[in-house]
Amino acid sequence: MDTAALITAFVALFVVIDPIGLAPLFVALTRGMTPAARRAIGMRSCALALALLTVFGLLGDKVLDFIGISMPAFQIAGGALLFLTALEMLFERRSKRRQGQAQEHEEGPEDDPSVFPLAMPLIAGPGAMATMVLLADTPGAGWAGVITVHVAMIGVLAVVFAFFLAAGLLERVLGATGINVVTRLLGMLLAALSVQFVLDGLAAFGFAQT
Repeated sequence: MDTAALITAFVALFVVIDPIGLAPLFVALTRGMTPAARRAIGMRSCALALALLTVFGLLGDKVLDFIGISMPAFQIAGGALLFLTALEMLFERRSKRRQGQAQEHEEGPEDDPSVFPLAMPLIAGPGAMATMVLLADTPGAGWAGVITVHVAMIGVLAVVFAFFLAAGLLERVLGATGINVVTRLLGMLLAALSVQFVLDGLAAFGFAQT
């Protein structure tokens, strides 16, 4: 297994999914629940996100072929989408949108938040799905590359679950300021990765050199 590819995939998915930013939202969505109930909801949401991201990692390129979209075009579009996500992280818009989704759920009927909004769109959102397709279909990677991407994805979801279990403690330790600082640092990393995706797509069309 290519260690460099594994690290790249892990960092990309970690930044897009943002486990640290999800932790306080998990606390808000499971307020008043017992530790056992919180643990069960965290496990279900991560398992559902795993299934969704695996489908996109394995079949995303076939879906694109079926509807007539080339991988370079998807790389450029996916890079642009991830860049917008990075801008939202840098200017706190992403946190506000996620908090709005959490509040909408809290104001609705009392039910299980593991499917919506936790599994989708908070964990396996459009950015994470696009990232899985882009990473799994890297030219020359083959099945080894696909497996590497899925191992990285499982590792990130394990981190998400760990943050869910320690969400209350993490929120107290970092505080609002600490979470904002970490979110902005991750946003800078995601901006650089998104530009790289766009450059790779342009290079495939012959417009740029990577």
